[in-house]
Amino acid sequence: MAKPATKPKVESLPDNGKPPSKSSGPGDNSATADELKSYYREMLLIRRFEERAGQLYGMGLIGGFCHLYIGQEAVVIGMQANVHEGDAVITSYRDHGHMLACGMDPKGVMAELTGRSGGYSKGKGGSMHMFSREKNFYGGHGIVGAQVPIGTGLAFAHKYNGNKNVSLTYFGDGSANQGQVYEAMNMAALWKLPVVYIIENNRYGMGTSVERASATTELYRHGEAFGIPGERVDGMDVLAVREAGERAMEYARSGQGPYILEMQTYRYRGHSMSDPAKYRTKEEVDKYRNERDPIEHVRKRLIDGKMADEAALKVVDTEIRKIVNDAAEFAQHSPEPDPAELWTDVLVGA
Repeated sequence: MAKPATKPKVESLPDNGKPPSKSSGPGDNSATADELKSYYREMLLIRRFEERAGQLYGMGLIGGFCHLYIGQEAVVIGMQANVHEGDAVITSYRDHGHMLACGMDPKGVMAELTGRSGGYSKGKGGSMHMFSREKNFYGGHGIVGAQVPIGTGLAFAHKYNGNKNVSLTYFGDGSANQGQVYEAMNMAALWKLPVVYIIENNRYGMGTSVERASATTELYRHGEAFGIPGERVDGMDVLAVREAGERAMEYARSGQGPYILEMQTYRYRGHSMSDPAKYRTKEEVDKYRNERDPIEHVRKRLIDGKMADEAALKVVDTEIRKIVNDAAEFAQHSPEPDPAELWTDVLVGA
């Protein structure tokens, strides 16, 4: 049975499942000014990109489903801070933030959202199905939980090839109880595969609270039957995520096997753009926005620590808005796919 070298640090939460009132983990004071500024910029890029995507969806320029990542930015940015070259990333359909965090071009991502040929899947995948071999991003996947066994397979490839890389496999609380998830965990533990399972627990799955959907709300314990260590992390604090991610990835990278991180996070929008989110109160959403916002948390640290002032952060916001505006312009003017593209990328030859 795989056990961690040291007992994982677990941040306990109140019974109501809400994140703790302060950051989990002692990593808060270890960040340099440059690191904080980088995290601020990267999270702000995701926020502004998703806001613009929501606008384009409302204008009818994005079809199908569109799941925004607004509010959850600290999870992927904190984890990416620990990534080594060659590490794989795979996630579900709430994937735009992960793509940007992996360094994919905002223009290509936005063009794919609008179904244009300049998109990462040549306009054929849309919001939920984008990939980049160059950036080791193996997709957004539209089938709930389907990415978990694939991410486990990526970890198998890493171990088979002996390259010391890990697979970051993201999924939500809504898929945490699926059979294929447990089958994948069993195989990962059996073969000590280098995979970190990151459960983005935004509390509502599609629209049902985790308390009503799961017999246990301690999702980080879902690997106990297989000897997989896990911990619960304040997913609204990028530094707490970074610290936990470093610990988990080192555990997996060192050959000890899989690790589970349950990120207690919160999405401000509905499950998708078509979800009015009437299953929760406006007061609840406002409380998270006003008291727990991950970007505001870093912004306050920068200003209070005199590492940046309002003027400097306004410049960053202006630069990010230009990047997003340019991406939106590119997406709207990129041509639609040629009908001949319907027959490409269907089968890969041996």
